[in-house]
Amino acid sequence: MLGRVLLVTGKEEFLAERTVVSARAAVRAHDPESELADTVGGDLTLATLGELAAPSLFSTVRCVVVRKVEDLPEESVAGLLDYAAAPAEDVGLVLVHSGGQKGSGVLTKLRKLPTVTEHKSAELRASEYPGFATAEARAHGGRIEQEAASFLVQAVGQDLRSLSAAAHQLVNDFPDETIGLEQVKRYFGGRAEATSFAVADAALAGRRHVALEELRWALDAGTAPVLVTSAFAGNVRGLARYSSAPRGMGENDLAREVGVPPWKLRTLRDLSRSWSEAGIARAIRAVAQADADIKGAASDPQYTLERLVLTVAALRDA
Repeated sequence: MLGRVLLVTGKEEFLAERTVVSARAAVRAHDPESELADTVGGDLTLATLGELAAPSLFSTVRCVVVRKVEDLPEESVAGLLDYAAAPAEDVGLVLVHSGGQKGSGVLTKLRKLPTVTEHKSAELRASEYPGFATAEARAHGGRIEQEAASFLVQAVGQDLRSLSAAAHQLVNDFPDETIGLEQVKRYFGGRAEATSFAVADAALAGRRHVALEELRWALDAGTAPVLVTSAFAGNVRGLARYSSAPRGMGENDLAREVGVPPWKLRTLRDLSRSWSEAGIARAIRAVAQADADIKGAASDPQYTLERLVLTVAALRDA
C-alpha cells in the first residue's frame, strides 16, 4: 500500500468505503503511529497535496484519501498525475472516483501508470445480492443456505449496508450453525411482507388492492420511495428479459441470461403468462417516469407510487 496509489472506482459507496477502510488499516498495521488525512477532489491543489503527503513531526508514514476525484480542478490534474507516477515511499494515496463520465479522462491516465492499482466497486446485479449476503456471513465466520440468503435479500432489500448488518446479526445470534430459512424468517419475516419487492410483485400480478396495502405498510415502516421504484424496475426488467430469453435453456443458464437468482424464475414464469410485450414496454415507461418524479419533480411521493401501482396493475393482460 505504501509507495503506491489505490484507485477506487464505481457507484457502490458501501463497497468503496470498505476498500478505503481496508487501505487505512493496512497502513496502520505497517505503522501504528501513521497519520491519516482525508480531503475531496474539489479542494485539492498541488500545494495541498504536498502538505497532505509531507511527513510531520510525529510520523513519516501517512495514508491520504482523496474523495470525489471527478471534482478535481483542471489546473490540479497535471500535478496529481505527476505525483501518482512517483508517489512518496512512506505515503499510501487512495483516490476515490464516484462513478459516471465526469473525470473519466483523469481515470484513463491514472490507469496507465504502473504505480496505480484499481479496485472497482460496481453496483451489483439483482442476481448477485444473495451471493453478497452469503459472502458477508462467511466473512463473519458463519454459513447461510442459498434459499435463506435469497429470502434475506427480499426482506432487507438491496442496500448493502443493511444487508451486511443483517448477515452479521444472524451469524452472531446463531453461532456454529448453518443459517437456514427458518432463522431468517424468525428475524426478518415481518419485514419481508412490507418491502418494496412485495409491492412490485403484487402490482405485476394484477393484485392492486394488495399492492396498495403493501405500499402503505412499506412507507409506514420507513422504506425509501426510491427503493420501491427500484424494485419495480428490477422486476419489470426481469420480466422483459425472461419473456425474450431463448426457450429450452437449463434453469441456471436461464437465470444467468435473465439476470435473476434461480428462485425468481418461477415468479417470472407465472407472470409472463399474463403480460404482453406491449404491456411490458408500457410498464417500463411508467416505472421510468415514476422514478424520475421521485428523484426530482414529485411533491408527493406516496401519490406517485400509488399511481405507479395502479398503472402497472392495469397493464397486466394489456
